[in-house]
Amino acid sequence: MAATQRIAVGVVLVATCAVALAGCGIGDRGSTGVPGAKKPEQGARRGAPGAKEGAPAQPKTPVRLIGDGSTAYTGAQPHLPRAERLKSGQKPPQFVVFSWDGAGEDGQRLFSHFRKVARANNATMTYFLSGVYMLPEEKRDLYRPPQHSPGRSDIGFNDVRGIKDTVDQLRGAWLEGNEIGTHFNGHFCGSGGGVGQWSVEEWKSEIAQAKSFVKTWKTNTDTEKAVPLPFDYDEELIGARTPCLEGQENFMRAARELGFRYDTSGVNAQVWPQKKEGLWDLSMQLVPVPGRSFETLTMDYNFYMNQSGAKEGDAGQQQYWGDQFRDGLLKGFYRAYDGNRAPLIIGNHFESWNGGTYMRAVEETIETVCTKAEVRCVSFRQLADWLDAQDPKVLDRLRTLKVGEAPEEDWNTFLSAGPAPAPRGVPGAPAATP
Repeated sequence: MAATQRIAVGVVLVATCAVALAGCGIGDRGSTGVPGAKKPEQGARRGAPGAKEGAPAQPKTPVRLIGDGSTAYTGAQPHLPRAERLKSGQKPPQFVVFSWDGAGEDGQRLFSHFRKVARANNATMTYFLSGVYMLPEEKRDLYRPPQHSPGRSDIGFNDVRGIKDTVDQLRGAWLEGNEIGTHFNGHFCGSGGGVGQWSVEEWKSEIAQAKSFVKTWKTNTDTEKAVPLPFDYDEELIGARTPCLEGQENFMRAARELGFRYDTSGVNAQVWPQKKEGLWDLSMQLVPVPGRSFETLTMDYNFYMNQSGAKEGDAGQQQYWGDQFRDGLLKGFYRAYDGNRAPLIIGNHFESWNGGTYMRAVEETIETVCTKAEVRCVSFRQLADWLDAQDPKVLDRLRTLKVGEAPEEDWNTFLSAGPAPAPRGVPGAPAATP
């Protein structure tokens, strides 16, 4: 894909995401600012050589190929920890979720870069893949977006090399214990057919198509002999974040019917999550903006919007803006770590906005928090697994703590009430009798 046809969201998205709390999809793919990343050349293909570097070995023989062989069931996911129930009086760990909207590998190689960062800092993450990044430009008409003409997408499509490079990263990420979610397809926001106007059935169509493009990438790229993705996407896909955080209500209705387990499309304070209409509400959160009197979402785009109006700003300010983003995330982290221990939810994009300063800030945040004692940097799947394993009464007790509020007494006293029996098969407490 030529740089002028970038996989990015263009001016239309910037306009529709102008609300300070609207998390947006992929944007400008200009200069990088991340060590080892390269700026795509004009007219060059989107894929980047060397994308396989650091990828774990693929299982030698898939247990079961699925469909055209684009995906395969290869057994239980490696490096997926077993969730354990808190013991009576035990202080909860500090969970931090780093997640990426519209994850794909392009010439900047940010997907592969942050996989290395995660491995170096004992972290796993969630990658929300946009389905159209698995569909080549010449087959764009296979996409039938709700309320839009066939082949329409506000974030473009991909080329064969870009799809191959993205597949390499998805494969490696999953084998390392990361989660592959979805950011759906065309990233339509605002009025005129945006996701906020979609019905439940239209959401179901969008989800089915996002799955389909992952499950047929070999056919659509005429690479039938390529190595499959090592997971069954119907089983892997359990959660999502909607474009611009719009359309959550009808999406959640569709997601619940399709067996999803969580949604992260809302806006919340830093408090312990609860289920909403049967799904874990793992919404984006508000954190302080250092030097300012307000809070904004834990997302690179929202700082980008507040700092330079979601456009390239003064180069002399870029270092400061990145530091402000990093320090805002760290303020939110310590507010929870030293307070109520509510999970911290962070969302980002593989982007180089304002000279790549936000990517630098995210990397520094990962290096600071993920190596601390009692901190677990995990995927949404792992967080949902842990929440499901807990005594509901303990979670109810944790939800009484306000933002940044630690128990008045010590944690042992606060959570020392006798726990309910654990669900069958959950370690850490006697199993409930059938």
